[in-house]
Amino acid sequence: MATLSPPLISLLRHPHNSTASQNPAFHTVNNDRRFANHPLLTLLEKCTSPKQLKQIHARMLRVGLFFDPYSASRLFATASLHPLSNLQYARKVFEEISQPNIYTWNTLIRAYASNDEPMESLVIFLRMLYECPELPNKFTYPFVIKAASVAPMAAVGRTVHGMAIKTMLDTDLFILNTLVHFYGACGHLDMANRVFMRITGKDVVSWNAMIAAFVRGGCLEEALELFQEMEMENVKPNKVTMVGVLSACAKKGDLELGRSMHLYAQRNGIDFDLTLNNAVLDMYVKCGGVEDAKGLFDRMTEKDIVSWTTMIVGYANVGDYDEARLVFNAMPCQDVAAWNALISAYEQNGKPKEALSLFHELLASKKIEPDEVTLVSALSACSQLGAMDLGGWIHIYIEKQAIHLNYHLTTSLIDMYSKCGDLEKALEVFHLAERKDVCVWSAMIAGLAMHGQGRAAIDLFSKMQEARVKPNAVTFTNILSACSHTGLVEEARRLIKQMEPVYGVVPGPNHCSCMIDVLGRAGLLEEAMESIKNMPVAPTASTWGALLGACRLHTNIDLAELAFSHLLEFNPRNNGAYVLLSNIYAKSGKWDKVAELRKLMRDSGFKKEPGCSSVEVSGVVHEFLVADTSHPSSTKIYKKLDEIAMRLKSIGHVPNKSHLLQLVEEEDMKEQALYLHSEKLAIAFGLLSLGPSQPIRIVKNLRVCGDCHSFAKYVSRLYNREILLRDRYRFHHFKEGCCSCMDYW
Repeated sequence: MATLSPPLISLLRHPHNSTASQNPAFHTVNNDRRFANHPLLTLLEKCTSPKQLKQIHARMLRVGLFFDPYSASRLFATASLHPLSNLQYARKVFEEISQPNIYTWNTLIRAYASNDEPMESLVIFLRMLYECPELPNKFTYPFVIKAASVAPMAAVGRTVHGMAIKTMLDTDLFILNTLVHFYGACGHLDMANRVFMRITGKDVVSWNAMIAAFVRGGCLEEALELFQEMEMENVKPNKVTMVGVLSACAKKGDLELGRSMHLYAQRNGIDFDLTLNNAVLDMYVKCGGVEDAKGLFDRMTEKDIVSWTTMIVGYANVGDYDEARLVFNAMPCQDVAAWNALISAYEQNGKPKEALSLFHELLASKKIEPDEVTLVSALSACSQLGAMDLGGWIHIYIEKQAIHLNYHLTTSLIDMYSKCGDLEKALEVFHLAERKDVCVWSAMIAGLAMHGQGRAAIDLFSKMQEARVKPNAVTFTNILSACSHTGLVEEARRLIKQMEPVYGVVPGPNHCSCMIDVLGRAGLLEEAMESIKNMPVAPTASTWGALLGACRLHTNIDLAELAFSHLLEFNPRNNGAYVLLSNIYAKSGKWDKVAELRKLMRDSGFKKEPGCSSVEVSGVVHEFLVADTSHPSSTKIYKKLDEIAMRLKSIGHVPNKSHLLQLVEEEDMKEQALYLHSEKLAIAFGLLSLGPSQPIRIVKNLRVCGDCHSFAKYVSRLYNREILLRDRYRFHHFKEGCCSCMDYW
């Protein structure tokens, strides 16, 4: 960027430009059209293939026509802008032109700006300033600005804007419209709006550019208000306008407004091409109107991959996976984007097993190679399941296929290894990454946090500052979580105070909730309550949830009931809140309160989420519920549990019945109820199925109870095994009778 600045600023002082302004002959030579009607140039208009174009090029060289600037520019324009064009060939044609005119330079800049190489467009512009005898004109700047917005390169775009002002072209409508788009693409909405307001004769493109900028920047109300203002100014919207407005409706999730905009477009005779139909489909899907989407989809005479994948995602979002699969099967062409749509739909909607099953199906088909998006979704599904064998295989696949480890894949690998319990491997991926953006750093901090490595997470945060990577809101959520898991109260206080003044990140509800969790876990419940009262933002459900969770740890019934009542204000059907309060009552022996709450839950149709633990053996994930007898090895598992119980009793271990969260009268029945917890079944199966040197990796959907935590510690010592248990909140690494959490969890 810096290398572009000096010549851009010195444009008007360049000797070529001075000569051009003093000697109009330069323009006369380059715009001489004496051969405009030459038969070879007429053939250019009828050219239908690259081969024909090269034949015409050869004939122009033979007859000397290529050396006429106008004729050469016509050939070059066809070579660079024709639908069948080859930009590499077009560039060779350009380099053969001895004196390219301004039209030819503009055409090359336009070709690169519209291609996958916007940076090259800026380099060509820089070269033009030195080599072209003519000044950039109103056709030059829009494509240079477009290239800067695609890159995006805000500083370069602003410099080009300044050049347009110096050359008195800053009132040109085409340039101003492009500037509105540029500033919007770079996230500078204030500047985009300032340029928009300066346009005296706004056309529909001006309005469209500003509406799109607002939508892209998340200013949805402003976008919709601008659409209304556009109508009042009697500017007729077109299909591009409606795509922007429908996108605003989609982001708002406002189905009724989206329907009215669809109807508006129909009543106003707007041409519904494929792009607009896809925008309507997308709006209906994102607003939950799947039936509306289906109706439109069935009526569409033309569909592309976007249409089909939008419907797949729509059905998956409402949990209708059978319909999603039927749409997938009905597709005329199942390319990688279609597979990705269904795999990611499963993965993002809590169906990791189905996502990985489809991933295996894709690999077995041997028709399509998975791409980066496929692998990111598959790795995320492995993270959810704790399927490290498959996650490790994907890592090897990436290396064997020489797939570039970009930020997304690096982040996904770190997340997968962290959540599957192999923190060392996660750190290895992190340290081997050539480049690390804020997402990579944040993922590694999160990995350390969930493994209870609070000090290491803070050290890594410091190294992130040394690397001059600016932390974002997610980074702070992760580092505060690390403090919470390891009781680093003072460090958390310091970090949250520094967020805005030092790092420019305004504390949001998530950060405040993390701070409440830090204080609550440390037993500072009164201070946590005071912090809620003094929060800079309104407390959210997660804030009160953090306080209620802390009350469960420290059995504070009064504060628990207060937090519970606030949680119900956000969602009266928050069954998690009922379960937590019920557990607090049970822990305190208030069984009448437990019965009262659970009766209310039954009468209201609430269901407690069943405990489920999974363990991976030879690439297969085995799941267990409480008192599960459905597993093929169930008899062996319970026999192993009997053996473990006998060995534990022999060394004096007594089950902690205070963790039994239901009223059971007989002591032996209490012990039996604890004995059936899902994580104990998973541990027993792991002992039966995994070799002595293999760690037992377990994933549980709920928080591990105290008795199971104690059970895992004893088993790790008695059987000399490593047990890695990931519950809903963190990792517990059991080894030689100790846990990595140091019993702070």
